[in-house]
Amino acid sequence: MIKAIVIDDESLARELLKDYISEIPELEIIGEFADGFSGFKGIQELKPDLVFLDIQMPKLNGFEMIELLDEKPAIIFTTAFDQYAIKAFELNAVDYLLKPFSLDRFKESVNKAISRNDSEKPSPERLDELQKHLDSKNEFINRIVVKSRNSIFVLPVQQVNYMEAQDDYVMIYMDNAHYLKQKTMKYYEDHLDPEEFLRIHRSFIVRIEKIIKIEPYEKSSFVAILKNNVKIPVSRSGYSRLRELFNS
Repeated sequence: MIKAIVIDDESLARELLKDYISEIPELEIIGEFADGFSGFKGIQELKPDLVFLDIQMPKLNGFEMIELLDEKPAIIFTTAFDQYAIKAFELNAVDYLLKPFSLDRFKESVNKAISRNDSEKPSPERLDELQKHLDSKNEFINRIVVKSRNSIFVLPVQQVNYMEAQDDYVMIYMDNAHYLKQKTMKYYEDHLDPEEFLRIHRSFIVRIEKIIKIEPYEKSSFVAILKNNVKIPVSRSGYSRLRELFNS
């Protein structure tokens, strides 16, 4: 038996999937969840073989949920997403069902997952490839999802003061907390609104409105002073960007 769970915020979509799953003897449904938060916990606790996952969900969408998983099961997306995104799934060998879908289309997708041998199953590497493909789309983000111990936090970018590179991670600093995220500074440089955030150093991205002044620091170098009195080093290129910004 293949253990499966359903994650979709629409109750009718979950009921349809459960009806379809009941038509396939090899599948056993072991859980259903109405949002990404509970779905994430369900995957961690139930260890399913296969997940039917919606993408467009409030609070925590399907992509954000996948990103939080340490061990990724086989995933079939159930989505009303546009054809451009669907092509990305196809290129990365991730199964999908485009809503609305028929029982025959559902069986076809499930049979792919059942018939694949271990080397053909959607691997974490393939899901990572999909995430990289989606990350390459230059769309500004308005929230950042992070996992800290056993908790998930959704951080509005409006509350971010600055970011600091730490090897393959980025430390995100808020007023009263900081969180570690496995992303690159390049990603945030490309996906944060340049009217609100500026990369002033190889290792730092700062929320522009938090800067109150720029001061000289040692020979030919500068630091940015934030409203909370934190001092951030400013590179030569960062200083040029700041001068251009404040003189405009």
